[in-house]
Amino acid sequence: QALVIESGGGLVQAGGSLRLSCTASGRALGTRAMAWFRQAPGKGREFVATINWSGGTTGYADSVKGRFTISRDNAKNTMYLQMNNLEPEDTAIYYCARRQNLDISYSGNGYDDWGQGTQVTVSS
Repeated sequence: QALVIESGGGLVQAGGSLRLSCTASGRALGTRAMAWFRQAPGKGREFVATINWSGGTTGYADSVKGRFTISRDNAKNTMYLQMNNLEPEDTAIYYCARRQNLDISYSGNGYDDWGQGTQVTVSS
């Protein structure tokens, strides 16, 4: 079974930056689409960004467009989320997800493997 593990969360002031990483074990990331989701306290899970198997196609939630960048390095079995100009509203647990498909999906139902999450806290 494939496992995905997030890292890179932390506490940052508004306007700051963080980079999240997601690594896989069990099966290579390289032939599957991936995504980031997040869940804020008291709210449901929210789509953040997605990337296809090659990195050539990406998609973003409107709330993070222009501030967040998703990327991947298949040779390292790692996906990234560069988060710039962070806002208090970005505070959430961020989850990495992997699907059994080459192409992107904006729905959490399209993903099969999920990490345990990493906490991102943005102070005002």
